[in-house]
Amino acid sequence: MAYNILILGASYGSLLGTKLLMAGHNVTLVCRAQTADLINDEGTEVRIKLKGEDAHRAIRSADLPAGIKGGRLDAKTPEQVDPKDYDLVGLAMQEPQYCVHAIWTLMVRVAEARVPCLSIMNMPPLPYLKRIPGLDAAKLETSYTNAHVWDRFDPELVTLCSPDPQAFRPPEEQPNVLHVGLPTNFKAAGFKDAKHNAMLKQLEADIEAVRLDGPDGPCDVPVKLKVFDSLFVPMAKWSMLLTGNYRCITAGEPRPIREAVHSDLELSKAIYAHVDAIARRLGADPADQVPFEKYAKAAENLLKPSSAARAVAAGAPAIERVDKLVQRIGRSLGMDNPAIDQVVATVDTKLAANQRMSA
Repeated sequence: MAYNILILGASYGSLLGTKLLMAGHNVTLVCRAQTADLINDEGTEVRIKLKGEDAHRAIRSADLPAGIKGGRLDAKTPEQVDPKDYDLVGLAMQEPQYCVHAIWTLMVRVAEARVPCLSIMNMPPLPYLKRIPGLDAAKLETSYTNAHVWDRFDPELVTLCSPDPQAFRPPEEQPNVLHVGLPTNFKAAGFKDAKHNAMLKQLEADIEAVRLDGPDGPCDVPVKLKVFDSLFVPMAKWSMLLTGNYRCITAGEPRPIREAVHSDLELSKAIYAHVDAIARRLGADPADQVPFEKYAKAAENLLKPSSAARAVAAGAPAIERVDKLVQRIGRSLGMDNPAIDQVVATVDTKLAANQRMSA
């Protein structure tokens, strides 16, 4: 059975979208009109390195490799979308973008249509946090650009998928091109409803089954969808974000993730352990988490500043504030941390300067 899947965000969303297309499902990407026209004319291109190969493969939606029965791809502006036409909605935009009027009104229609939503944002949707026992989500609202975006959503219809794969749009390319730098897996927590979880499991199996032709026969394609019963598996990304991504933001120029992590490895290890401990206080099992040593090794290959750091350097007045969210969750549990406080203060200062410049 082919599912119809709506993905808000045609940049990072095109990675999950391409994997779903290759698995035979139909995908609609929501984006600006100019980008939608480009995708509808030419399709998307995702560049990904297969195991054992030195160069990236270009996987083009308009010309899927022989042997793959692809789904249908199209792109629409927010105003053109009827959420009732879809089985699943993927949330793949940066959290501040949901406050744009056209997106916000689409989100209202999605909530009213009661379509299950799978977020691949770094910032967990507020309704997802409401599913965590003992966590007072109301106290976390100021971590969001505008928490009212989420007012109409039923928490049982929202789940989180950790956006572990690292990918970016090459600045010299058209906006329908995505380059995957670190082809790890999407790790999704399940929904409350068994029917919705059955859909996720089917998507997981279909993506797992896709193969591309290689020099020695059919070969596996990286970046899978992995579905877990635990609500806490996606929280493993929080330790990585606080240790690496947000510490790319400095008082001066942004620094690469590798430098943020490895310039003071002991401090990085302490921050990582503290955020892991916050997740465990909420209910995470140590098995849900990624060992620091594995993350530190992966960070050796992350030679660019994080997307958050690049956005701040470019003058963005708002970014996803997982740093502030984790700080406030920690405080609510009596788990303050001065290193995290410093990260938040640095980001606050840089964003305040950007806001003054854009006023």
